[in-house]
Amino acid sequence: MTTQTTEDTPARTGAPILSVNGLNVDFYVEGEWFPAAIDISYDVHPGEVLAIVGESGSGKSQSSMSLLGLLPPNGRATGSAQIGGRELIGLTGPAMRRIRGKEISVIFQEPMTALNPVYTVGFQIVETLRTHFDMGPSAAKERALELLRLVEMPNPEVRFHSYPHQLSGGQRQRAMIAQSLSCDPKLLIADEPTTALDVTVQAEILKLMRDLRSRIDSGIVLITHDMGVVADMADKIIVMRRGRVVEHGTADKIFNHPEHEYTKELLAAVPHLGAHSQAQVHEPAPAATDAPAEALFGERVMEAVGMEIEYPKRGRTPAFRAVDGVDLTIDRGEVVGLVGESGSGKTTIGRAVVGLLPVTGGSLRVNGSDMVGIDPKDLRTLRKSIGIVFQDPGSSLNPRLPIGESIGEPLMLHTGIKGPELAKRVEVLLDQVELPRSMRNRYPHELSGGQRQRVGIARALSLEPALLVADEPTSALDVSVQAHVLELFTELQREHGFACLFISHDLAVVEMLSSRIAVMHHGKLVEIGPTAQIVNNPQDAYTQRLIAAVPVPDPEEQKVRRETRDALLSAAAAELAADEQYEAEHAGGDPLAGLDTQRSSGTGV
Repeated sequence: MTTQTTEDTPARTGAPILSVNGLNVDFYVEGEWFPAAIDISYDVHPGEVLAIVGESGSGKSQSSMSLLGLLPPNGRATGSAQIGGRELIGLTGPAMRRIRGKEISVIFQEPMTALNPVYTVGFQIVETLRTHFDMGPSAAKERALELLRLVEMPNPEVRFHSYPHQLSGGQRQRAMIAQSLSCDPKLLIADEPTTALDVTVQAEILKLMRDLRSRIDSGIVLITHDMGVVADMADKIIVMRRGRVVEHGTADKIFNHPEHEYTKELLAAVPHLGAHSQAQVHEPAPAATDAPAEALFGERVMEAVGMEIEYPKRGRTPAFRAVDGVDLTIDRGEVVGLVGESGSGKTTIGRAVVGLLPVTGGSLRVNGSDMVGIDPKDLRTLRKSIGIVFQDPGSSLNPRLPIGESIGEPLMLHTGIKGPELAKRVEVLLDQVELPRSMRNRYPHELSGGQRQRVGIARALSLEPALLVADEPTSALDVSVQAHVLELFTELQREHGFACLFISHDLAVVEMLSSRIAVMHHGKLVEIGPTAQIVNNPQDAYTQRLIAAVPVPDPEEQKVRRETRDALLSAAAAELAADEQYEAEHAGGDPLAGLDTQRSSGTGV
């Protein structure tokens, strides 16, 4: 086998790990076979990363799941797929179970549904190890803890005994990645492995996957719609559309010399960090300030001064402060981006702004009303002027109501309009979010993810709010759908002039929309400033790591950014280790000393 480096990957020779030829996947629906993947062929060599990209429904996931017999009952796979000379298509029973986990492992897109909810994550990793290796319980537990440390699981000794629902989304993803890597598989199928992760955690996971292919020469099939991740990882790329491969080639060819129109459209839709803030900031910004030029915007809509939000003690879980001393303002017509990792407190701030969480300290005024200790009746009145777009449009809409009723419900409750007048308003809102009026009678499950998100935006704007809180509104969307939703959002914001708190961990998206960016870290606002300054010349060390961790859709530029990022992360890791050692020495050796309260408590924000 050829030995690969983590940075440059030479041309592969010799036998491939996986060889797929003429693979077809079909589903039997209402008496007919419908194709999901048509005539797919590719090879994966040792140490090579093959990225399969395309929009939802292109067949990229189903073609890969068919290799392990993971299609639903109404699915079938034909053609050939071989690993080490053994045919996978049609393989069942004990023979397939010996392949799964040990030789081919999968990182699924949604860890909550992939992990067993009635067993702890530690038990599930131990089970995988003992199924494939002759290991005792103690040795398996030590190996499981080693894997949890490898994927940077905070406080792994505690998380080992946690159930999936007790972990945050990013922590569940790390637990599943640890389970997938437990047997050092020859081939790793990673189906959107970083979708639920913050950019800094994503950078660590991608580095871990590169190290895996270097350490044991594993091949990786990377299924994703994040072209920045593809630029960071891929040696070869397959572009799929409507079940067919429309283009394939090296990363350099696909990114720099695409031939198919669909590939060009896909790349054009990808937000590129830095593209929207070309002005370089050469002078250091003054100390973090929150005073934009009010001539540019209207009156103040939201103002937080020393805001504190604390989650109370529950059982053995101690109270912890999720937001600590935050000063933030938003004016009418202004979009302020709020970025940070999971657990940084950004979503907590968004929920407090709409009155879903109480403010326990400092002050928060929204549209002239004091949110601290606000009366429920006054809060109901205030909510007419506040809208919110949730991260998951599927779960935020009532599945029993047609979308026309979901959009019209706030209008009926707050303004009392009914009948033809309400129907007319709903139709206008559907027009504004570019959905056909005929869709008003459809239910949420009949719509695509992008269409559901547009319904969420229409519902949030139905009462023409003064302030809109958008909490990760595009994180679950394909890049082309995301581009349309962001374009629509920009147009609506310009038309209605509402103030907006845009919460996201995608800095490239935030850069496109925001005039200012505020950076959260461990509940504190570490930096705030104009978008161009934050992106091009961040002052805080954490902001620098955050910006460096964002992958860009350009392999050459991404290689340089990766080197910079790895240097920053190494320095941060050394600093953290020194801090933890110091705190442990001054806390009598307490093993939990040095961990932030939130992570020690096991409660996500």
